[in-house]
Amino acid sequence: MKRPLYYQLSEYDCGMVTLLNAISYLFSREAVPPDVIKAITTYSLDAYNTDGEVGKNGTSKAAMRFIADGLNRNGPIKGLPIYGNYYAGLHVRVKKDSPLIDAVQQGGAVILRLNYGGEHYVLATKADTQQDYLYLFDPYLDEGLKDTKGIVFVDDAPFAYNRKVPFNFFEANAYALGPVEKREAIVYFNREQGSIAPVSFNDRQNVSKKDGSGW
Repeated sequence: MKRPLYYQLSEYDCGMVTLLNAISYLFSREAVPPDVIKAITTYSLDAYNTDGEVGKNGTSKAAMRFIADGLNRNGPIKGLPIYGNYYAGLHVRVKKDSPLIDAVQQGGAVILRLNYGGEHYVLATKADTQQDYLYLFDPYLDEGLKDTKGIVFVDDAPFAYNRKVPFNFFEANAYALGPVEKREAIVYFNREQGSIAPVSFNDRQNVSKKDGSGW
C-alpha cells in the first residue's frame, strides 16, 4: 500500500522529510524495513547553525550523500531494492534530455537541493517535456507561493506531487538551483522497476567517515 507524501514538522526538516517521501513514492508501506527509517532519521538534521545548535541548519550535503551511499549498500541487504545516483555541477539541470529529467521519466524520484530562502530540498516525480513543467512535492507549506505567477498548485495527487513548476524557474526565480558549481541532486530508483544502472559513489572525500554498513 502506498501512502500520501507528507509535510515538514518544523522549519528545518525538509531534507529528512524529502528522503522519507522518496521512499514512500517508490515503495509500498509493507516493503519498507524499520532500519531504513531509523537510518534516515538518525543521520539527517545534522547541520549546526551559527549559534552551535544542531539540526537548526537542516541536513547537510554530506549527510544526504552518506545516507544515499548507505541505502545503496544496506537497503538491499535489509530487503529494500533501492539505489541512488549522485549528480553534481553541469549534470544538475532541469531541461529536456538532461539526466534528471530522463531519470524522472524512467520512474526515478529526484531529490533537488534548491536556493529557496536558504538551502531547501524538494522531490521531483514527473516531467512534462511538451510544456516544460517539472512536478514536485515541496514539503514546505508556503501559502505565499500561490501568488507566484507560473507555479501551479496541485491538490489531487497527494501520492506524488503538490505543484508543477516551469523548467526556467530552476535557473532563477523561486526554485533556483543556484550556481552550477554548487549544484547537487540525488536520484533514487526502485531496483525492481527502474531501468538505469546504478552508479557507485566513488568520490567520498566530502562524505561522513561513519561506516553505514552497521545499519
